[in-house]
Amino acid sequence: MPQVEVRDFGEAFFGGKIRGLDRLLQVYDNAAIQTGHCCLPKSWYEAPDHGFAEKNSLYIEHAVGLLKDAAVRCLAAGNTDASEVDLIVTVSTTGISTPSLDARLMAEIPFRPDVQRLPIFGLGCAGGVLGLARAAACARAVPPAKVLFLVVELCTLTFRGRDRSAKNLVATALFRDGAAAVLLATDGSGPRVVAWGEHTWPNSLEVMGWEVADDGLGVVFSKSIPDLVRRQMRGVTERFLAGLGLSVGDIDGFVCHPGGAKVLDAIGEALDLPDRALEHSRSVLRDYGNMSAATVFFVLDRMLRKGQARRHLMTSLGPGFSAAFLLLESD
Repeated sequence: MPQVEVRDFGEAFFGGKIRGLDRLLQVYDNAAIQTGHCCLPKSWYEAPDHGFAEKNSLYIEHAVGLLKDAAVRCLAAGNTDASEVDLIVTVSTTGISTPSLDARLMAEIPFRPDVQRLPIFGLGCAGGVLGLARAAACARAVPPAKVLFLVVELCTLTFRGRDRSAKNLVATALFRDGAAAVLLATDGSGPRVVAWGEHTWPNSLEVMGWEVADDGLGVVFSKSIPDLVRRQMRGVTERFLAGLGLSVGDIDGFVCHPGGAKVLDAIGEALDLPDRALEHSRSVLRDYGNMSAATVFFVLDRMLRKGQARRHLMTSLGPGFSAAFLLLESD
């Protein structure tokens, strides 16, 4: 769905409901997004009365479909049969499923009956980096192992048609849907997961997360995020790297989750990065929007295809309020 079409939707849907709408509509242009994907047609979002039960049913249906596609492609690219997978780690925070998504996926793909499963909920945009770290830790614990890491986020299903607030409008400008898959092996080739870490700021629970209402999950994100990143991201990044005997200058490629154009600007300023260092993050934001936890893997894919970096630092920010780090090295 092109951003210009989303803007037209926002103007029509919020027209007469928000004071200063003409000024707020600039967020669609300032988001630096040209297009993105939604799991449902625009007509669904135009109807205001979708309850949590309906949304969650659609979440399960489309999440399983996207995960199946991502998993099949990933296993084929890794020349790996589903029966060889020892553990499935699944990250998602935009819906609820019990049985979990990985259990439902087993009805679609012939994994072994004794495959282990680890569903992870609640990490938000940080779930991509932190989920991959958890998957790597599990793989290291029981070598040799093959771990299939999956992430799916259907952010647009959290749109609340009864919420005519500026915050809900901003969410329509930023968030889209997507999925990704990564195959980890203790005896494989490709980039190596070297280390990981995280930092959670105290007294920051209100910065990012969900508010739960009868009509679904409402996004919570503070206007203070770019300023917080600008002031404090360098310090926590340097502490993580110092523990590995490294500095920011030792990193060849920065795989940063594109939470938004302003957040990327703040990361660039905090780490004193040249514009080209975040070119893949910006291009993914432009082409896909913010797909929450899945987005960082679209950035990583583009960087690996270019073959430009030997030591990659993956970063993302999520509820908590937390910063996530993961170091990758390539030959």
